[in-house]
Amino acid sequence: MSIEVDSKNTLKSDRMAFVLGYTGETGKALVKELSRRKVFKKVMLIGRREVQFEKDLGPEFEQKVVDFDHLNDYKHEFQDLDTGFSCIGTSKAKSGGKAGFIKVDHDYVVNAAAMAKSVGCKHFLVVSSYGANKDSSFLYIKTKGEVEEDLKSINFDNLSIFRPGMLLCDRVERRPIEACIRCCWKPMPQWFVKEGAINTDNLAAAMVNKALNPSFEKVENIENKQIYELI
Repeated sequence: MSIEVDSKNTLKSDRMAFVLGYTGETGKALVKELSRRKVFKKVMLIGRREVQFEKDLGPEFEQKVVDFDHLNDYKHEFQDLDTGFSCIGTSKAKSGGKAGFIKVDHDYVVNAAAMAKSVGCKHFLVVSSYGANKDSSFLYIKTKGEVEEDLKSINFDNLSIFRPGMLLCDRVERRPIEACIRCCWKPMPQWFVKEGAINTDNLAAAMVNKALNPSFEKVENIENKQIYELI
C-alpha cells in the first residue's frame, strides 16, 4: 500500500506512525525527514524521556514518555498506529554492560514491536546492522540477528529490516573509535562508500520511502548498498 502525495508534498493519508529511538542520531534524522515530508496524519514519538527540538515539528507530532520495562501499561499509546519505525540502539558502555545492552537493543525493540502489532501495526521498519547474525560470537552482531529473527515471528504484514554499515554522522555521544573510522571513510570514492557506509540523513530518507512503498515481500532485508537505491 502506498501513500499519495501531491507535487507540493502535502499530506493525503490517514495513516499514523510511531518512532522508537528518536533521540539517537538516526532517530533524529528520521524525525526531521518525517517533519519535512509530512506524509503521516499522526506521528507518535515514543521514548524514555521527553526532549526539546530545535524547530517546531508540526501538529502531527506528539511525544509520549513510557517505561519500557513495564510496556504493558502503555498499550494504548500504540493503538491504531499502523506504521512503526525503530531506531533504538545503544552500546555496552552506555547501557552498563552486556545485560543492559541486550535489554535495550533486543528486549525493548521486540517487546514494543509485539505490543504495536497487537493493536494494529501492519508495517514495522527497523534499523539493524550489516552482518547481523544470531549465531555470531560477537555480542553486537548476535543481538541484532536475534532481534531480526524475533521480529519475523511477530508476523507483521510487512517487515523492513535495514542493515546499514558504518553510520556517517556527527554524534553527540563520544565514541572515539567510531569517529576515527568515519574520518577514514570521508576521502573514499562514492562507489566504495556505498558498499559499507551511509549518512544517517540518507538512511532516514530511505526508511520513509520504504514506508510509503512497502515491498510485496512480507519480510525484506535491505543491505547498505540497497539503501542507496531507495533514496
